[in-house]
Amino acid sequence: MIATLSVLIISFAFTYLSLPWFIPRLHRAGISGRDMNKEGEVKVAEMGGLSIIGGLLVGVLWAIGLNTFDLAPLQIDHTLVVAALATVLITAIIGIIDDLLLLSQKVKAVLPFFAALPLVAVKAGVTSMELPLIGEVDFGILYPLVLIPIAITGAANATNMLAGFNGIEAGLGVIMCATVSVIALAFGRMDAAIVSLAMLGALLAFLRYNWYPAKILIGDVGTLSIGAVVASSVIIGNIEQAGAILIIPFFGELILKARGRFAAQSWCKIKGGKLICPKKEEVYGLGRLVMHLCGGVSESGLVLSIMLIECLFAAAALYSYFGIPLS
Repeated sequence: MIATLSVLIISFAFTYLSLPWFIPRLHRAGISGRDMNKEGEVKVAEMGGLSIIGGLLVGVLWAIGLNTFDLAPLQIDHTLVVAALATVLITAIIGIIDDLLLLSQKVKAVLPFFAALPLVAVKAGVTSMELPLIGEVDFGILYPLVLIPIAITGAANATNMLAGFNGIEAGLGVIMCATVSVIALAFGRMDAAIVSLAMLGALLAFLRYNWYPAKILIGDVGTLSIGAVVASSVIIGNIEQAGAILIIPFFGELILKARGRFAAQSWCKIKGGKLICPKKEEVYGLGRLVMHLCGGVSESGLVLSIMLIECLFAAAALYSYFGIPLS
């Protein structure tokens, strides 16, 4: 257990220690932008997801090293873990390109499909799945060739959609990765546990600098990667049900944004330090919905509200595996 937790600690330490060095250099490189949910021109460093990817990479390689040299055998399948890591890194590259070149929504929606190729190549996961009201279904060759690419693409784009407020992307990522880690550890799915724990450590460290008022923003390199990690982890750990439950709030965001034909941004009016969305017809996302229901809310309060919603789905995911009420 200590060796397993060391993965979280190593990834946390790398990201936490690298950010004070990283933030001023991003500013000097001109990789910064306006924090849209603040009054005035507040400039914040962007593409902070690079530090998260660094922490993830160090944590996963640390785990592989412990296992390879028998320092603390973790009983992980290196092929699956490396394939999952490759998928996340390809997704991160897509995010970097988008952050720097501003890809169109259509292009960005399709590219993660190719990031799934490492998992497809190693035929990750089990083709049989238990479906509600139907029972066990064996998807055969359709699982690696169709379902895995759809899962990676859908999760990456979903986590990229519910964003735009200080701490929300990393905060939701922490909840999802923690939930996947608990389930994976409980059922001995160490491959999934290592990947999700490494991401959890990096996100916890990043949240310290990304929480309101943020010193650095995550960028698409971070948001896309969070989805890729969650999807990759549940696939290699054969705990897809957890991923399906955890992603539900993000598809709620999709439905609300579809009302505005994806034209509306996450931010809204600012009055007296609160974010305001007075008109019901302007509710084009969970953020705006919280603003409208509260009659105005602080940015940190809004983020905590959405994190609470995600916690409810995390509890549902845990209940679906353990079958006991969580207090």
